[in-house]
Amino acid sequence: MKNSTVMIAIGKDAPLNQLAKTLETLRAVPARALVLVIAEMPIFPNYSMGMAPYGMLDVSPAWQEEVTTLQTSLKSKVDTLETLLQEHGVSGEVSAISCEPAVLAEAIARRAMLCDMAWIGEDLRRHDNLFGQIVHGLLFRSPIGVMLNDPGAKAVNGPKRVFVAWTNHLHSARAVHQALPLLRQADEVIVATIDPVMTEYRDGEDPGVDVAQWLTHHGCNVVVQQYPSGGQTVGDCILARAKEVGADLIVMGSYSRSKTREAIFGGTTRTMIAQTDQAVFLSH
Repeated sequence: MKNSTVMIAIGKDAPLNQLAKTLETLRAVPARALVLVIAEMPIFPNYSMGMAPYGMLDVSPAWQEEVTTLQTSLKSKVDTLETLLQEHGVSGEVSAISCEPAVLAEAIARRAMLCDMAWIGEDLRRHDNLFGQIVHGLLFRSPIGVMLNDPGAKAVNGPKRVFVAWTNHLHSARAVHQALPLLRQADEVIVATIDPVMTEYRDGEDPGVDVAQWLTHHGCNVVVQQYPSGGQTVGDCILARAKEVGADLIVMGSYSRSKTREAIFGGTTRTMIAQTDQAVFLSH
């Protein structure tokens, strides 16, 4: 990850001590930081707006006051974080995003176009809609992967053992390509397949061996494992096997099925996003 640009997405109330640890990690890499302070704009009260010919435009004073308070809070946070960057000797910039939820994903994606990875602060999980829009924008509208559940960005600076949840899908290949700088630094990379279909036109006669050979050419120390799910869901199986081998990072593709189908029936990606115990790098 040397000389890379890492997007750090946090909320306006994110604790500075956690961010300080992340910045220290980036300084050691070294990497550049693009810190985004993200907040939802208060919803405009359309029900109180007068329209011609029945009345003049009437903007609620309470809404105006709420917006002003939010903008003041964000400005203060940005100033504090700019000082924090200087104190830790990390190059980069700080900016704020405050907009309606409907356009938040697009706003995040635009900022991610020239970054190498996105790191999402755990404080954003307290705001379900906000967190969901950020993850959606990064996975579906940007060219980079997303790092979750990584306090202090420990996994960004060379994880020791990486568990690659491999399938013969484009999303898995993208995840491995985007995580390659991390995989090269790891002491061991475990390429794991869950309930593989060992046929030529599905997962291959020896699933995982092909990607393991490719990673070996890049200097990775790779082990191939093929696991039965044993009645567990694939997501739970991945988490259990990663814990068994002592992995400090899971790398996997996301939403191989449609997002709508996962929203209704559940799925592996939703399981990995919802859990908070294991660092995971996701790509779509």
